[in-house]
Amino acid sequence: MKLGPDITIVASLVGDPARANMLQALMSGQALTATELAQEAGVTPQTASSHLAKLEAGGLIAPQKQGRHRYFRLKDSEVAAALESLAGLADHAGHRRVRTGPKDPQMRQARVCYDHLAGDFGVRLFDHMTQRKMLEFADAELTLTSRGKHFAQTSASTSMRSAARGARCGKACLDWSVRRNHLAGSLGAAILERIFVLKWARRERASRVVSFSPPGRDHSKRCSAR
Repeated sequence: MKLGPDITIVASLVGDPARANMLQALMSGQALTATELAQEAGVTPQTASSHLAKLEAGGLIAPQKQGRHRYFRLKDSEVAAALESLAGLADHAGHRRVRTGPKDPQMRQARVCYDHLAGDFGVRLFDHMTQRKMLEFADAELTLTSRGKHFAQTSASTSMRSAARGARCGKACLDWSVRRNHLAGSLGAAILERIFVLKWARRERASRVVSFSPPGRDHSKRCSAR
């Protein structure tokens, strides 16, 4: 008998088109109902319930009850990172969706990846923080340097200050559209939250696309130029 993790179970769960569409919808970081996920997958509510039960049993999603409603979200950031990596592999191998639209370039430019910023803008942020020696690798995770801790602790953001207190504040997530790292983890989530608070960007409705405002674009360009 072969030892080690059995990737066939996860592969079979992700490999079904309907379940893959559900998981992609949950990459927005938002919890969705079974009805909403059925619409995303293009299946009946009954079929959606069967798919969701399999995804939950397989450890890829987790239910969340609020009042009379039951929602579903990705189990954790590790699932999101795995899906992002698979999307990069599919893109590199030329396995693209048949229907592409105006949101495709926008998705590549800036989007939500579970709870953090991805796309060109996300990679630009990661590059800026590593080049400025705010972040350094510790095994497979990232930790803040003294300069990075000063940046986070002097921020007006409570969540950024909280992230700075952790031993491992972030992770490098391989961006599917750029094929380079962007910043995940608690610090990545806190920075995206701060970007929204400052109105440098906003989430497009019913989409993972993040649209940057002129001030946000200017700030991003200044960071890139340093």
